[in-house]
Amino acid sequence: MNPRPTIKLAIADDQKLFLKGLKFIVAEFDNIDLILEAENGKELLQKLETIRPDVILMDLKMPEMDGIEATEILKARDPDLKIILLTMYNEARLIAHMMKIGANGYLLKDEEPEVLREAIESVVERGFFFNEYVSKALVKGLRMKGRPELPSSGRGSEAKLTRREKEVLELICQEKTNGQIAQQLFLSQRTVEGHRRKLIEKTGVKNTAGLVIYAYRNGLVGML
Repeated sequence: MNPRPTIKLAIADDQKLFLKGLKFIVAEFDNIDLILEAENGKELLQKLETIRPDVILMDLKMPEMDGIEATEILKARDPDLKIILLTMYNEARLIAHMMKIGANGYLLKDEEPEVLREAIESVVERGFFFNEYVSKALVKGLRMKGRPELPSSGRGSEAKLTRREKEVLELICQEKTNGQIAQQLFLSQRTVEGHRRKLIEKTGVKNTAGLVIYAYRNGLVGML
C-alpha cells in the first residue's frame, strides 16, 4: 500500500495560545506538514508570494486583514487553493457567506483533532468539507425566500448539463473522489477532472464546494 502524500499546510491566526495548540495537534498528523505561519491576512499574502501550501487554515477575525478579505484576494489569484475558515461562531449567514466567496470548508475552533484532520484531507481529495453545521446552514439558506446568501452563478438553473456531467455532479455531491468517480463510471481520472472543470465553467461557481451548493439549490440532487 502506497503511503499517503504529504499535505503542505499553512495557518493564519493571531491568537498565540490557539496557534501553539494547533501546531501541536498538526505535528501529530503523519501526512500533514506545516510549512507556513502568519498572524494576519496581510502577512499571509506576503509569505504566499514565495511558497504555496495545499491547504490554508484561516482564522476569520484577525488584525490588519481578516480571513474574509484574505480569502477573497487569494481565491481571485488562485481558485484552486484550498482554504478552511476557523472561527468560534456557528452562524448560518456567516457560513453561507464564506462558502459564497469560495471557502472550501468551515470549522469551529473547538472541534476534535480528528475532525481537523478529516477536513484537511477532504478539501484536498474532494475539494470541500461539509460537516453537520455547514450542511444545516446551507439547507437553511436554500429554504430562505430569495436565498440571497448562497453562492450564485448568475446563470441560475440555465446551465445546460449533459447526462454524464449530471452523473459526475451527483457523485461529487456524495463526496466521491476523482478516483472513485472514475472507477464507478468507467472513466479515467483525467476525464473526470475535465468534467469537474467543465461543470465549474458552466455553472459559474468558484470551486467544487460551489458545485455541491449549486446542485442542491437547483434540485439536481436530494436535500442534504
